[in-house]
Amino acid sequence: MTTSYLDRPDGRIAFDDTSGGGPLVVLLPGMGDRRATYRYLTPLLTGAGYRVVTMDLRGMGESTTGWPDYSRAAVGSDLVALLDHLDAGPAVLVGNSYSAGGIVRAAAERPDRVAGIVPLDGFFRAMELGRLVRLGARVMARFPRLWSMYYRSLFATAKPADLTAYRAGLVTMLRDPARRAALREMFLLPDNHAERWVPDVRCPVLVVMGTKDPDFSDPAAEARLQAELLHGGDVAMIDGAGHYPYAEYPQRTFDALRPFLKETLGA
Repeated sequence: MTTSYLDRPDGRIAFDDTSGGGPLVVLLPGMGDRRATYRYLTPLLTGAGYRVVTMDLRGMGESTTGWPDYSRAAVGSDLVALLDHLDAGPAVLVGNSYSAGGIVRAAAERPDRVAGIVPLDGFFRAMELGRLVRLGARVMARFPRLWSMYYRSLFATAKPADLTAYRAGLVTMLRDPARRAALREMFLLPDNHAERWVPDVRCPVLVVMGTKDPDFSDPAAEARLQAELLHGGDVAMIDGAGHYPYAEYPQRTFDALRPFLKETLGA
C-alpha cells in the first residue's frame, strides 16, 4: 500500500487508505506510535466490508515534524481535515490512548462527518499529571529505548509475534530529535485534554478498554466513567488485554467493534 499525504498549513499528515467502497472507519494511534499499530485489526475490518484509513499523528510515523502545536486539539483538526479530504460520508473514528482526545474534538466540531466514536484505552478527561509522572515522561521522551521498554510493558498477556521488530521501528523513529521533541510536547502540554468538547458530542459512543491496561488503576471503572461523560455511551472490555487490545487480541477487539459498526454504519 502506498503512503498518502494530507497537506496542512504547517506540514503533512501521512495516512493509508484501503480505498474500499464500504463505510469509512478511521483508526488513529496513540503518542509515540505509528499507524502500523493497527496492522492486525485492519484486515479484519476490510474483510467485513469497511473502508479503513489509518493516520499518523503529527511528528510520528511518516508525518512531518516541526509543527507549532502537538495538542489533542491539533489532532482533532487534522482528523477533520482528513475527513473533508476523503469526503466519504460519516465515519466511525477510533482513537487509541492520546488520540482519543482528537476524536472527541472532531465529533464535537463536525457532527456531519462523524457517525460514531470509539475511545480505545483512551485519555481524554482532564487529569492532572503528578511531578514524578512528568519527570518520567521527560526521561522516556529523551531516550527511545526507554520508551520501547515502556511500550512493551503495556501488553498485559498476549504479545504479538512481531513485537520485538515493531518496537525496533519505534526506536528508529524516535532517534530523530524532532520526533522526540514532538513526543515530549504531547506528554507535557498544559491543559491538554478533550473534556471541554464532551458537551458537544452527540454521536453514538463505544468505550473499549483492556481489562489489564496498566495505565489505569481500575480500567473497568475508568471505562464506565468515560462512557458516562460521553452521554451514556456503551462499554466493551477486552478480557486479558493491556493498553493495545487491537494488537494483543485483534479478533476480540473486532468482535467488540462489529455490533457498533453495524449499528452506526451498516456493512
